[in-house]
Amino acid sequence: MSPERADDVVDPQTRRLLEDRFEVVWAQPAHAAGPATPGKPPALDPAAVPGLVAGADVLLTSWGTPHLGEELWADGNGPKVVAHAAGTVKNLIDPVILDQGVAVFSAGPRIAWSVGEYCLASMLTLARRLPRFDQAIRQGGWKQTDYRGHELAGAKVGIVGASSTARALITLLQPFHCDLVVYDPYLTAERASQLGVRTAELQETVESAFLTIHVPNVPETKGMITRELIQRIPDGAVVVNSSRGPALDQQALLDHVRDGRLYAALDVYDPEPPSFDATTLQASNLLLSPHVAGDTVEGHLALAGYVLADALKWLEDGTRGPSFVDPAVWSIAA
Repeated sequence: MSPERADDVVDPQTRRLLEDRFEVVWAQPAHAAGPATPGKPPALDPAAVPGLVAGADVLLTSWGTPHLGEELWADGNGPKVVAHAAGTVKNLIDPVILDQGVAVFSAGPRIAWSVGEYCLASMLTLARRLPRFDQAIRQGGWKQTDYRGHELAGAKVGIVGASSTARALITLLQPFHCDLVVYDPYLTAERASQLGVRTAELQETVESAFLTIHVPNVPETKGMITRELIQRIPDGAVVVNSSRGPALDQQALLDHVRDGRLYAALDVYDPEPPSFDATTLQASNLLLSPHVAGDTVEGHLALAGYVLADALKWLEDGTRGPSFVDPAVWSIAA
């Protein structure tokens, strides 16, 4: 990763741990593919990767690390561990290296907590109609008599996908004693019981006062929340999408938002960045953010330490911590 990205995802304690346990070779500014842009550290030059990787036992990567081709392991002496201080590794590695005994770790579960907080904040913000009250005051108004906020406590919450972000949200929702309904064809009854949720078919799941989407970007999930299903969402419900834009019919959802029937919080879009007309942008029942649900100061600084802790346990005794990327679930992982 570039020096700028290292400053973003490696906290001082983790830097000291790295220096104590390893002979560390940090990427330098000369290894960057180009200059940094506002708010975005530079990526590494793919041509610099083989030299940085040579002789390494552990690779610490993050956003901006180029694809690590299987040729890096062709001589049988490639790194034993890839610790990715970011989310998905599907664009980072070839899955064939997993079959060669390379242990790969992803900070996705740590990012999931940040996403869970975003989802909870969005649900509460829209349930209480805070953007509408905010807009009314900015326009010179005060008390509003034509609408009131709602509570999250005790409400039915439909969760599509039992991913790590969904599990983080489920934990955060525990004090609210909601009726948690999950649609996920891979979620077993035993695991659902452990999570404290009940499973249901997709149609019943969307018929909830709150609907939040947590599915990976795979062919099976594209367009799974159809216009017909969106029509089944109850009037006044809150819809949150922090997973992937293509998972739902975005135009259909926005039609219901503009009509005032639904409230929505969107952090992901199809395509990205989105382009909306003036009517959509003026909707006070629509909360928009630029794919930052998992982006927090504290969360980012924790990423390298999160994956490194699991990598060290694996090197010591083969323990598979929560950030370990299980080859058995590669096809359905985010």
